Amino acid sequence: MLHPKLDKYFEEVEQAIRNLKDCNVEYYYEEVLGYKRINLKIRIRFENGNLFEISEAVIVENNMLKHLGYSYHYQNNENQLLFRYDNTPHHPEIETFPHHKHILGKIIKSQQPSIANVVSEITNQN
Repeated sequence: MLHPKLDKYFEEVEQAIRNLKDCNVEYYYEEVLGYKRINLKIRIRFENGNLFEISEAVIVENNMLKHLGYSYHYQNNENQLLFRYDNTPHHPEIETFPHHKHILGKIIKSQQPSIANVVSEITNQN
């Protein structure tokens, strides 16, 4: 059994992925670690060779979703990073630490986007 907030979150992620066009899901792994904890790993390859990877560790705390760790990575068919959002605590100089975005060789401030927002960003680039 899974906490209802996590069930709903899985549904939201699956719906966001269904909105992607011209792609194949190479890998979709939902790991349930308990009633209030999940890990999610997804790898999506687009027909143009671009790659989108999702990695998350999510818990329910005080009846709210909390992302312990996340990475939303998008690269082109030549393995060049187009963008990545993550909360790895390696850029304390960024105002939104630990949240940040890698783009065009820079690290910029960013809050954690929803997967639906990341999918929209990818769709606008394709």
